[in-house]
Formats: sequence, C-alpha cells, structure tokens
Amino acid sequence: MTTGTSSRRATAADVARAVGVSRATVGYVLNGTPGQKISDATTKRVLDAARELGYRPHAAAQVLASGRSRIVLLVLPDWPLDHSVRRYIEEASLVLDEAGYTLVTWSPHETGKTRPLWEQLDPDVVVGFSPFPDADIDAMHAHGISRIIPEPHDATESAVGRGPALQVQHLHDLGHRRIAIATTADRRLLSFAHERADVARDAARRLHMACVDVGQVDTPDLDRSALIARWMDLGATGVVAYNDDVAAAVVRAAVDGGIDVPGDLSVVGHDDSPIASLFLPALSSVRLDNAGLGRLVARMALAKMGQPEDEPDEPLSYETIVARESTAAPRDPHRT
Repeated sequence: MTTGTSSRRATAADVARAVGVSRATVGYVLNGTPGQKISDATTKRVLDAARELGYRPHAAAQVLASGRSRIVLLVLPDWPLDHSVRRYIEEASLVLDEAGYTLVTWSPHETGKTRPLWEQLDPDVVVGFSPFPDADIDAMHAHGISRIIPEPHDATESAVGRGPALQVQHLHDLGHRRIAIATTADRRLLSFAHERADVARDAARRLHMACVDVGQVDTPDLDRSALIARWMDLGATGVVAYNDDVAAAVVRAAVDGGIDVPGDLSVVGHDDSPIASLFLPALSSVRLDNAGLGRLVARMALAKMGQPEDEPDEPLSYETIVARESTAAPRDPHRT
C-alpha cells in the first residue's frame, strides 16, 4: 500500500466532515457572516479544524461570494521603473495593505500580445497614471469593471504636473532670461518628455523668457559638449533638464567643454533622485512627493469601494524646487 501525504487542497467540505457540521456552517464561520446563531464552541472547533487541515479559501470562490477580489490594479506606463515610481508604488501598496487590499502593478507594452491583466484578475479598482484611452475604458466596462481612476470624464490635466514650470520659474527668479531645454531620446519616454518640454516652453513664454532650443542629450554618438556650446552661442544661460540623469549629462558635457557650472551655465533637473544630491556640483531639482501621491491615490481607490475617506494629511502641492550648487544668478548680466 502506498503511503504519503496527499497534495490535495483541503476544502470547506473537509472541514465540515472533521467537525461534524454542515458546509453552510463552515462557510458562515470562515466568512464571518453576521446574524448567524452559531455557538462560540462550534466556531472554535471550525477554526481549529481549518487551521489543522491547512484550509485556505479559494480566491475565485471568494470573489464570487463577496463580489470583491480585494485587488487594486495599477497600470503603469511603459517607462523605466525609476526611483520616483518605486516610491509611489511602495506608499500606495502600504496604504492598501493596511486596509486589506493587494496592489498589483502591470505595464502593458506596445508589442505585447497578452490579455489585459484586468481581465484575468477582476480587480476592484483599476488605477492609471493618466486618463485611459476610450477603447480601454470600454473594454473594462464590458468586463464589469466600473471603478476606474482617473474617471473617464475626469478633466485631470496631464500627469506632467507643475515640475517643468517650477524649473523655469527657478531660473527666472535667479535672473536668467534665455534658456535651453534638454530632453531624452529614450523612445519609451518620448511622449512624456515632449509634454514636459511643452510645459517648460509655455512657462518661459509667460515669463517673457526665450527658449533658444530643445535638444536630446542622450542620443548615441552625440557630441554633447558641442551641443552645449551651441546653446551658449545662442545666448542660453540656463538649462531645464527632463530629469536628473539628463541634467547630470548636461553638466558633464559643459565641464568637459570648459564651461563653468553654474557661473556660465545653470542647470536644473527634475525628480530629485538620489544622484541629485550626490553629483558634483549637486543638482538643483524638482522634488516630487511621490510617497504622498501614492498615499493619495490609494485613499481614492479605497473611497471608490465605499471605505470612509480619511482627511488627507498631505500638502496641497506635491512639487517643490530644491536649490543646490548647479544653479545661480548669471555671471554675465549682458547675456540675459
């Protein structure tokens, strides 16, 4: 006779047989169903048996019974998972975990052939970084998903935020009047980078500043020092960079070309990533309260599911300028 431990998953029926009660009673106890007249002794026996048998509720059955998967799906853009996005996810996950929900992240790819993850998980809420395309909204509705952030009719502006405008304002306040915009060639970020550049250009126009050029500084085989020298020839005294990595590339190219930073050229980054304070010279940058944004979005998701919305303890502004060594007043006032 073969002996060994069965690998079959314990069921509610197994628990019911072990205790000598009905499956309905087991279901009432394990689901904490209110209004049932089940003695404390029976409740204890059911819980003890479930623990001894290693019973775990079947996720799909729970969804069918409760109408809730207790999953929040965060749909990420197809971007590099940088420091700011990680902080956002960590804080959102923590808030949801404390409320008994699991945060699942998914990044759809242009070349991907998999089914949308919301079709496989049946999440209670689907969250995006920006409004979803109409086709995705229709697909989610067809799948029975109605809790979507941002709302389909939400007039929320671009996910770019105020950061690029703060970069321009910072240079303006220091006395700069002619700037260049340094952006990225990473194809995954092109759309977002263009939006940041547009916001920066609009801010410069409102402040009566000239934008002499917009250029990608991480293109392979690019002579960055020559590009920075051309910007200087066009009269630029400040550079607004897409992010801190791009800002660091600009500073390095300027120094290699004999340009003093910040005496001849001020450079301001975005995201206030760890490199910003460690770089030499330390980079002025836009600090994003990604942790606060993550907590805010998690609370919005919980509110969608009817949970009381706590009063936010976050500041109204999630973006601030951190001034460091890479920006200063222009040395030559005649070039502004």
